[in-house]
Amino acid sequence: MKQLSLVGFLALVITCVACDQSPPKDAKRQVTTETPKNWKLIDKPVYTVQYPDSFELDTSRQMGMSFMLLSKQLSDHDLFRENVNLIMENLPGKQIDLEKYIEISLGQIEMMITDINLIESKKITDKNGEYQKIIYTGKQGQYSLKWQQRYWVENNKAYILTLTCEVDQYDHYLTAGEDIMKTFRIK
Repeated sequence: MKQLSLVGFLALVITCVACDQSPPKDAKRQVTTETPKNWKLIDKPVYTVQYPDSFELDTSRQMGMSFMLLSKQLSDHDLFRENVNLIMENLPGKQIDLEKYIEISLGQIEMMITDINLIESKKITDKNGEYQKIIYTGKQGQYSLKWQQRYWVENNKAYILTLTCEVDQYDHYLTAGEDIMKTFRIK
C-alpha cells in the first residue's frame, strides 16, 4: 500500500507542476484514430489520446507521468500552465478494483491538498468503459487549483487522467480539457 500511496502522491505533485454500454471486460475496444484538423495523436500500445496543436506535449516521464499536455503561457506573469496529464500504475496482485482505488485516492487527496472541496465524484460508463470522474478544488503551494480527474482500473492497471487549472482559469480551459479527455482510449 505504501507504493500505491507514493504513486497517488506523485500524481498530485505532477498536476501542480505545470450513454453507450461498456464492452465486456474481455472484449478488445475499437480505437478510432481519426484526428480532428489541427489536432495531434499520441498512439501508444495501451492507450491513445488526441490534443490540439496549441498544447505542448511533454513526454519526459517525470515522476512516472506518461504525458503532460501544457497550455500556452498567457503572459510573463502567468506562472502556472494549465494541463492534462496521464499517470498509469501497475496493480498486479493487489486485488484493487475501481471502487477501492477511488477510496484510497480520495484519502490521499484529502491528506495532500489544503482546503480541499470535493465538488463531484461519480461513476460513468461510456464507450471507453467504466470510470470515476472526480472534480475538486484546493490549494497546492501558492496556487488555488481545480482538478478534474478520470480514473480507470483495468487489467491490473490504474489510469489517472487529470485536467489541472488555476481556479480562475478553469472555465476558460474546461472545454479544451474535456475535449482532450474525451479522446482518451484504453486499448
